[in-house]
Amino acid sequence: MNKKKKKFDCVEMKNKIQEKIFSKIKDMNPDEELEYLSKRMETGSLAAFWRELVEPQNRNVKKAANG
Repeated sequence: MNKKKKKFDCVEMKNKIQEKIFSKIKDMNPDEELEYLSKRMETGSLAAFWRELVEPQNRNVKKAANG
């Protein structure tokens, strides 16, 4: 069987991203890590996508709490 070379390797990309994040947070305490990651989720390239996922859940939680 002849395997074709992948044009895009998702696992390789994930590993590179994780290495980059780790290099930035490795010397941070847990509170600093949380602050860094929270800011990245608010301002990073996937911030709009993240808001679309989280905001509907937040609305449902508020509706349930207000019952």
